[in-house]
Amino acid sequence: MQFVEILKNLWESTGLNHSVSGGEFLWQNYVMLAVACVLLFVGIGLKKEPLLLVPIGFGMLLINIPGAQEILMKLPSDSEPGGFFYYITRGVKWVIFPPIIFLGIGAMTDFGPLIANPKSFILGAAAQLGIFITLFGAMVLGFEGFEAAATAIIGGADGPTSIYVATKMGVSSSMLSAITVAAYSYMALIPIIQPVLMKLLTTKKERSIRMQQLRPVSKREKIVFPIVITLVCGLILPDSLPLLGMLMLGNLLKECLVTDRLANTASNALMNIITIFLGISVGSMAVGTEFLALSTLKIVVLGLFAFVMGTIGGLLMGKLLCVLTHGKVNPLIGSAGVSAVPMAARVSQTVAQKEDPNNYLLMHAMGPNVAGVIGSAVAAGVLLAIF
Repeated sequence: MQFVEILKNLWESTGLNHSVSGGEFLWQNYVMLAVACVLLFVGIGLKKEPLLLVPIGFGMLLINIPGAQEILMKLPSDSEPGGFFYYITRGVKWVIFPPIIFLGIGAMTDFGPLIANPKSFILGAAAQLGIFITLFGAMVLGFEGFEAAATAIIGGADGPTSIYVATKMGVSSSMLSAITVAAYSYMALIPIIQPVLMKLLTTKKERSIRMQQLRPVSKREKIVFPIVITLVCGLILPDSLPLLGMLMLGNLLKECLVTDRLANTASNALMNIITIFLGISVGSMAVGTEFLALSTLKIVVLGLFAFVMGTIGGLLMGKLLCVLTHGKVNPLIGSAGVSAVPMAARVSQTVAQKEDPNNYLLMHAMGPNVAGVIGSAVAAGVLLAIF
């Protein structure tokens, strides 16, 4: 009898037994397990955004194993600690991880191309068009103002910014996960989506334009730049400072030459640790029974629309600058204004070299690319100030 009881307890603890809740089969969990495997394949097999898609996919895999949620997300009590994922996800819910990610991005990024060509700010701003167009579109589709803002920010193609805005807006865990997965998925698909738009909106002649070499940027300029940007944006839009301020601090650590150890830590060890925890946290919020809803599908579609419109906005501004400068600006660099450093800049370079193998646009595209990171942080501040 005792042996039978042991077998019964063992069966009741299995994931297979937990697959049925209240007499209903939890098919949603198994769908999400399949989605998790797709994300892992994209990250590992296709090598698209692996540093984030692999942790996100694995976190999604763990949390959707029937019965795992009760263990991993267990709430703490006076007598027992909470589940491991309960504590890890605090970094997202308390809005800690995204600013630290921006610190690491700043420490890894060279702002020289942006400083050398200030017109890049215009292209970075134009690429935020998708955010604000999608904002109104989402509200028309019935999203509340804060939900519409959290969805629209996907157009910036900046995962940490999407997480930051969605968390500050107080959206549900399932919506936060949908927004984040959509943002990083579209970032991974940049080499597929953007070239199509580039060829549709530019001519062969425009894609073949060779731009003049950028002027050298002094170390003094690179040190002053993050301080000035922080002061200007902070005075105008304080809501942008958690992201923008950390971005500029990371860059200052890199450029000032007296904090090499801090810059190395921010861009390597700290960045890697937070990336792992951020990915796992986001994936663990994608519980099948909550994630698979009509609102999730709307977010995925709106996110794609926002990203496409952002790319179009940058390209159209690039074409305008091409006309105003009498053919000195290659419009392709405008598409890099959607952020996603440095992938979007590399795509501009790749498309240009298909027309002219000796055309080197990478450093020119890095200007709008960095401007896009700053632009997405400013756009986030605008949305937070409005809602």
